Amino acid sequence: MASISSDLTAEISDPITAVTSPATPQLPADLPKLIDLGGIACPAIPEAVEDTGLDAAFIRDLGLRLANSVPNFTTDWAAGQLCLPMQIVDEAFWQMKDDKLVEILGQKGPFSYQYAITGRGREHAQRLLEISGYVGPAPVSLESYTALLDWQIAQRPLVTSQAVRDTISELVMPEHSVQVAELAVSSGRSLFLFGPAGNGKTSLGRMLHNAIDEDLWIPHCINIGNNVIRILDDQSHEVVDPPADSAGKVDRRWVRIRRPMVVVGGEMTIESLDLSYSKALRFYEAPMHVKANGGTFLIDDFGRQRVDPAELLNRWIIPMEHQVDHLTLHTGQKIIMPFRLMLIVATNLSVDSVADPAFLRRMGYRLHLDKPTPEIYRKIFRNYAARFGIEVSSELLSKLLERYEREDRDLRCSEPRDLVERVRDACRLRGEDLRIDQQLLDIAWAGYFGNQ
Repeated sequence: MASISSDLTAEISDPITAVTSPATPQLPADLPKLIDLGGIACPAIPEAVEDTGLDAAFIRDLGLRLANSVPNFTTDWAAGQLCLPMQIVDEAFWQMKDDKLVEILGQKGPFSYQYAITGRGREHAQRLLEISGYVGPAPVSLESYTALLDWQIAQRPLVTSQAVRDTISELVMPEHSVQVAELAVSSGRSLFLFGPAGNGKTSLGRMLHNAIDEDLWIPHCINIGNNVIRILDDQSHEVVDPPADSAGKVDRRWVRIRRPMVVVGGEMTIESLDLSYSKALRFYEAPMHVKANGGTFLIDDFGRQRVDPAELLNRWIIPMEHQVDHLTLHTGQKIIMPFRLMLIVATNLSVDSVADPAFLRRMGYRLHLDKPTPEIYRKIFRNYAARFGIEVSSELLSKLLERYEREDRDLRCSEPRDLVERVRDACRLRGEDLRIDQQLLDIAWAGYFGNQ
């Protein structure tokens, strides 16, 4: 879990601790103010409009679109929907009241009023909706998003060799393969996995992600001018609880998530790597690799996408070299987004058919996961069977390996698991205790390979 590193001392600012230090290098100007809550650095709640990084007019426009979506509402409800402090929301709606865009229906508490949008307000809201249909938590600026992402990554502890080994301990790999995996994760560089199908490329890619155990702050969305880009995604991000005692102290426009891992396969297209604009909603969805920022982006089954591999590879060259990506708004405007992630590319096709030398030079590390030797196959089989308390005799494994050779089948790292699982199916069907013998293994073999 990311926390405030020891090189950032704290000055007490009652009732919260501000993350500042005159002894450390100057922090980026766009980095949001951070506070320490239980050792976790958190974006501080903005105290004024200037602290949000947004124009007051942008906040009013967002509030008016929200007001247009309901018959009436209260100040505290609007503050909850916009994820902004009450005083900032109250200031915005009082200005809208003065402009006759909303009207007060009554008071609902010491600092909360009940409002309804006026006819003039609805006309103005309709014009705003033609520009942007976004209604929801207020965005943060692209600059703040980039600055906090970079700051969090900079605070990340170094990954140890043992952490990587513990993470991939379920896999049986040659020592040189383990060392390459360690280097890739500890350096944060990209990794190109290749080799025959069924030998652990996808499993290794997923496991390596877990070598870094960390939570991150990301925004609900960001804005560029009047354009809103949604970042938070229920499918890609696992939200975790904020630190205890954070109510009224943490900027709710930011959400704490588990370090993300995004996996894409054959469904990926070149269009999916750019901003997705909804003409109906009139705002943008960030592409999957942007949602993976701070984490891992795994391109599985590379070369089987509905686009030429060379085109995809060319798309990644600049992001890999400069850690930024250039995305295009529907107006044609180019924006620069951070590309701060571990890129893992996995393929079972021949390297020459999917990657050219220029791309491979830019990959941090390359790892060939070949078919296992008979010794490694034996170890994988025994390890998987041992999970269920089963011992497998050397004689049974020798006969199994002889059958592979007799039928001229390549060994695959995934097949011990698949055969053991089918033995379990047979025992379960018979109502017998789990065991592995020649008869059950023959049944599993026939069911898996489709022959006797």
